[in-house]
Amino acid sequence: MNIKGIIFDVNGTLIDIHTNEWHDDVYRVMSNLLSYQGVELNPEVIKDLFFRIIKEQRAASGERQPEFDAIGVFREIVAQHATDFTRALPHEKIEQLPRFLAEVHRAASRQRFQLYPGVEETIQELHTYYALSIVSDAQSAYALPELNAVGLSGYFDPIIVSGDLGYRKPDQRLFEAALSAMKLEPAEVLFVGNDLYRDIHGPQKLGIKTVLFKSGEVTEDKEHATPDYIIYHFSQLLDAVRFFERTDRRHDDR
Repeated sequence: MNIKGIIFDVNGTLIDIHTNEWHDDVYRVMSNLLSYQGVELNPEVIKDLFFRIIKEQRAASGERQPEFDAIGVFREIVAQHATDFTRALPHEKIEQLPRFLAEVHRAASRQRFQLYPGVEETIQELHTYYALSIVSDAQSAYALPELNAVGLSGYFDPIIVSGDLGYRKPDQRLFEAALSAMKLEPAEVLFVGNDLYRDIHGPQKLGIKTVLFKSGEVTEDKEHATPDYIIYHFSQLLDAVRFFERTDRRHDDR
């Protein structure tokens, strides 16, 4: 079958991003912001609560590859420590507060954020000929705004985010959701990512061809997955697509 669609990972593949959720300054910002909502917690307490609630969420999920819910983390923090002042806030603000806190937490932890060289031009060219979608281990509270911030949000449909579903790659259901929305078969799709286990082993189990983008150090995969093609600069993805197209044509001619 000819290639009709391409599914992408985001962080480490399209976007060169570095965050540090452990940095104390992140929780100083969160402590200051929460104080305006009537929630008085010192930074160390917020930091402990953040990671403890994530651990509890994952332990309770029952999934093999559990994902956390960032908005749920801050909803629980506010609910546990709300004061009369907090409860007197406008209803709309209280409803929106957990998402806003998740966004601020992400923004405060972000230290590097940019597209890899060649991404924008390559995506624009591919979008002309192929259906493009996203399967990302992330949180919608910041994954969608970050795609918008780098000018890429309009190129992908669907955008599948693990935080919305409660499980992470390489869970096959994430890739199946993208295939279903794209109305394509596994043999008609490429997956492009930077992680051997989550981005190569996962889709290959469904019969999806894979491209590994070596954007940084690649850790060894315990499943010993081998990508179908490796690129070292994002623009080389065009060569990879042409390679698969030629291979498919030779197969069809037999």
